[in-house]
Amino acid sequence: MGIRVFIVDDSAVVRKVLTDLLTGISGIEVIGAAQDPIFAKSKMEMDWPDVIILDVEMPRMDGITFLKQIMAERPTPVVMCSTLTEEGSKVSLQALSIGAVEVVAKPKANLKTSLPSASAELIAAIRTAAKANIKCAKLKKIPSVSAGRSPTTSKIARVSSKLTADVMLSKSSGRHAQKAGSLIAIGASTGGTQALELVLTALPVNILPILIVQHMPEKFTRTFAERLNELCRVEVKEAEDNDALLPGRVLIAPGGKHMMLQTTQFGSSVQIKDGPLVSRHKPSVDVLFRSVAKFAGRNALGIIMTGMGDDGAKGIKEMRDVGAKTVAQNEATCVVYGMPQEAVKLGAIEHEIALNKIPELMVSHK
Repeated sequence: MGIRVFIVDDSAVVRKVLTDLLTGISGIEVIGAAQDPIFAKSKMEMDWPDVIILDVEMPRMDGITFLKQIMAERPTPVVMCSTLTEEGSKVSLQALSIGAVEVVAKPKANLKTSLPSASAELIAAIRTAAKANIKCAKLKKIPSVSAGRSPTTSKIARVSSKLTADVMLSKSSGRHAQKAGSLIAIGASTGGTQALELVLTALPVNILPILIVQHMPEKFTRTFAERLNELCRVEVKEAEDNDALLPGRVLIAPGGKHMMLQTTQFGSSVQIKDGPLVSRHKPSVDVLFRSVAKFAGRNALGIIMTGMGDDGAKGIKEMRDVGAKTVAQNEATCVVYGMPQEAVKLGAIEHEIALNKIPELMVSHK
């Protein structure tokens, strides 16, 4: 049985184009469409969909209000359609924090010609949403962690034409490279925006330097970092080339660029560099993790969190191979247990732990 999709958008053009695009796609069935949430709800109550595609700005009720209703009354995977503007990114991040699984870009003009070109992204988002653990889409706040607490972890068993990190950084051992001090590197994708918010808001101000790759479009990462900076005790910023690694500082890779750790005689910093997609992403978790393996070695803690696909699995295996500590978010607390699962399969992970235990582990890393 296919994924049953309902479209909610006030534009008749968008509803028709999306319906035409999805009709005939293997495994996807459009069961209805409506111009606003009021009409949508009455229609969906007769035949509830597996995935809802939801616009943001609509008459009578906006998409954010409707999303809150859905998550409170009948949690369902939702893919938000939003314009890639500064305001659009703020609203989209709000939607992700409420429980939306994915956000896809909606062109501001020439919808008939622009939307089809974005069809692959939309189809992937629908398929990802259909697999999401929607119970984890709205998680409870994690209590703040003090420097004295230590985590409990449970050991798990090892389980033995995409471009790889080779296109950005060689896999040489880095034995003669200047080594970075202790740091934490994190990779996340689907479900990661909310998971990262919960983790980072629980951290003390004196935490080790943290480097993060969260799969996200370029206009979203700055807004995401600014939002987190307002919520957290630590400093959070979208990384810029040559930003220094400092205690209490969190650097988030900018959308559309790769982020790598680099070391010099003056200390550790990040390199922000353009390049091809690696493991189908830019920024890529594999690129960050390889650079951390090379320039921090056993001084690093690698954490791979909720997300679709396998980006980061090979990179965190390289980290473990050089003596770094490696951790994966467990399946029960992941919105999508894709990236962590692939890392586990490679034997890259020492421990799998629940999301609410990750801050404690980070604080205990020295």
